[in-house]
Amino acid sequence: MSVLRVENVVSGYGSMEVLHGLTLEVEEGKIVSVLGPNGSGKTTLLRTIFGIVNPRQGRICFKEQDISGSSPENVVRSGISYVPQEENVFPNLTVQENLEIGAFIRKDDIRHRIDETFELFPDLTERRRSRAGELSGGMRQMLAIGRALMLNPEMLLLDEPSTGLAPFLVENIFAKIKMLNARGVTILVVEQNAQALKTADKAYIIEGGEKKAEGTAAELMADPDIGKHYLGC
Repeated sequence: MSVLRVENVVSGYGSMEVLHGLTLEVEEGKIVSVLGPNGSGKTTLLRTIFGIVNPRQGRICFKEQDISGSSPENVVRSGISYVPQEENVFPNLTVQENLEIGAFIRKDDIRHRIDETFELFPDLTERRRSRAGELSGGMRQMLAIGRALMLNPEMLLLDEPSTGLAPFLVENIFAKIKMLNARGVTILVVEQNAQALKTADKAYIIEGGEKKAEGTAAELMADPDIGKHYLGC
């Protein structure tokens, strides 16, 4: 069953149209990757789903509810968390404080959730009193994901989590993504790294704000044109 549907969405910034009638869906409990080159509209897609950018046409439905044009706060309350590619932690706050801020709309005791986050990302445990700005790129990315998880979301939107990371850290990040998914979190990740395709249950290729292909990882990797033009293989 589809938990998220993006239907013929057109969106952009000012007079610039970035997405041109884009359609995709994410099934509940799955990992879906959206791959494409720089400028293809991947980040705009996530920003539009999350309510940072309003769609000009089309519809976005989450759990059968139309969230098109909803504010980010309302999207969060519906069960979606978003990890942007940049500025995704508060560098002057500690790791612990970043996690606490991530739970901003929760009224219950969050200590158990913080403990679960440190269990998922044990490397952060010994740095819990360190400022986020002092962390390595890989640890900052783990903290950003952990902060998004503080609200116990049903769905997680990830914007290029592998950016700037060494290959072994990329593998680590995607292993954590698989682990999160196994715990019941539906994930939509946009990427340029082919590792995202290997992790996904389904993937879409977009370019110029339009869908170029969709299918399973095996189907897309078996297509020589897709491999050559979009996956570097």
